[in-house]
Amino acid sequence: MSSTSGDGRDRDTEGRARNARPRDGLGRPLPYGTDGVERQPEGVVRTPEETVAEAQALLTAGKPFHAHEVFEDAWKSGPEAERSLWRGLAQLAVGLTHTARGNLTGGARLLRRGAGVVEEWGADSGRSRPHGLDLAGLGAWATELAREVERDGRPVDAGERAPLLRGGTPGRP
Repeated sequence: MSSTSGDGRDRDTEGRARNARPRDGLGRPLPYGTDGVERQPEGVVRTPEETVAEAQALLTAGKPFHAHEVFEDAWKSGPEAERSLWRGLAQLAVGLTHTARGNLTGGARLLRRGAGVVEEWGADSGRSRPHGLDLAGLGAWATELAREVERDGRPVDAGERAPLLRGGTPGRP
């Protein structure tokens, strides 16, 4: 729940600045009073299985901005040893968000950064499929998408280009 403070900024119940404007599926603010996409609640502690399942559903629905918030919760609440894994996954989701919004340079940069983080985490931990995640496949997906948007110079459809977090082919998790 939010309210407006004396400085005109939206605030949450603890008084922190929190934009209450509705958002579209890519997280872009819409005018007040417009119907938007329901926001992901912040600070939710989920199991890794719940995190992956919820993030995959959001990615498949073309809502990578919202998937990034799920990964961010895991990054902030999960074990220290996995924080960079979840941060890298959040970067991949934000990279997809930016490429869908048309920020191709920033999107490609975030996709490559996220790919590097998840691949490095896998190599350092010795775990190539933590929680069933296909780290090599995600790195390859992100690198190829970054190349594609730089080559073609066009935004992508986030739902059509969503990665399968556990690998496989579209429609087959």
